[in-house]
Amino acid sequence: MLAPTPKARWTAADIPSQQGRTAVVTGTGGLGYEIALALARAGAGVIIAGRNPEKGEAAALRIAKTVPGALATFEALDLARLESIADFASRMATGFGSIDLLVNNAGVMTPPRRQETADGFELQFGTNYLGHFALTARLLPLLRDGAGARVVTVSSIAAQGGTMDLDDLGATWSYRPMPVYARSKLACLMFARELQRRSEAGGWGVASMAAHPGIARTELLHNAPGRWSMRGIARSALWFLFQPVDQGALPMLYAGTAPQAVPGVYYGPDRMRETRGHPAPAKVPPATDDPATNARLWEISEAMTGAGFP
Repeated sequence: MLAPTPKARWTAADIPSQQGRTAVVTGTGGLGYEIALALARAGAGVIIAGRNPEKGEAAALRIAKTVPGALATFEALDLARLESIADFASRMATGFGSIDLLVNNAGVMTPPRRQETADGFELQFGTNYLGHFALTARLLPLLRDGAGARVVTVSSIAAQGGTMDLDDLGATWSYRPMPVYARSKLACLMFARELQRRSEAGGWGVASMAAHPGIARTELLHNAPGRWSMRGIARSALWFLFQPVDQGALPMLYAGTAPQAVPGVYYGPDRMRETRGHPAPAKVPPATDDPATNARLWEISEAMTGAGFP
């Protein structure tokens, strides 16, 4: 899908008013925090969803102190537990009549040893992709009642090197941290594109986009492979190669708020092979271009999570 190039140097200052809109952002720090902060500054009511209550409450309080009058709250959500996802969606349905924006952002990256979620899925694929797949399914009724609702699913430049093995999504035969991470982020992109196709076909009225932050200065590499891993050391010593996290948040904010953002399009930074810069259409991995594979992944995901779409 062709998309217009955003105006040069689109920034958070270009976000249109989000007054009256409700946004759910997964992730309590890093990109998630910066996305929630920018949305709150634009007037949105923001629900920060994550599994660490201490970090989540602190993030919501920090936004409230930074943005006078901001509506920012924390809700517990563990994307590695399908039960937690269902509980979260139930609370949202009770407390809110609609949701206008869902940002599927939270994730884990390259744990050195294969781990599993509470439901037996490989941790990266289960959290980064299946958790957000189930969350979107559970929140879809609220999104369909939203005003011009959008779902923004965060992928990664690592998806360019990802491969999709539908026979071994759990990496049970062979676990290598980075290829498995790349697969999870490729799946996120495939999901975003298939969600848009199904929304159009079914008349759901929900726009789906994908976006990636380039290489941003978050704590993801410190938290997963570890501060003293090769990647963690590179993150610490070569910090100047990583763009600031608020800059990395821009493609997701553009996809979630810009009137000119096109449903079904993938956005990322515009410079240095998409590692940094301002929002622009990103290169789409050829692996996402097969509708049959996208549809099959969707069907498998529904069976794995028990979370169905219309």
